[in-house]
Amino acid sequence: MRNENKKEAEGEPVRESLAFVFKSQSPVEAIDPGMKRQLLGYNDEIMAVRVWFEKGAVGQLHKHPHSQVAYVESGKFEVTVGDVTKTLIAGDSFYVAPDTMHGAVCTETGVLIDMFSPVREDFLGESERSW
Repeated sequence: MRNENKKEAEGEPVRESLAFVFKSQSPVEAIDPGMKRQLLGYNDEIMAVRVWFEKGAVGQLHKHPHSQVAYVESGKFEVTVGDVTKTLIAGDSFYVAPDTMHGAVCTETGVLIDMFSPVREDFLGESERSW
């Protein structure tokens, strides 16, 4: 059951997840060697994603036009934002401004919870577009 929002009321298409997203019902996709991703919830303005990393997995340096906050749920990561690299462990987090180069190397198997604004349309497959 979705909540009606301004876009929907004006007849514009709306992308958003269900109000409740259950781990067992949300697909997990392999995205890179040693990494997999699961969407946790989203609408046009915000998205949350769980990303599992095996030890040694690399989130390559990249940039995108989205603001991003990531929370280290578990594990240990060498995270680079801009030209600064820090070691982060469970309970730590980092912020990435739009169009800033960033990446992570997993040094102990772990999980990041990523939040993006606006939605990462490139993460939405056909099944998510119809939630």
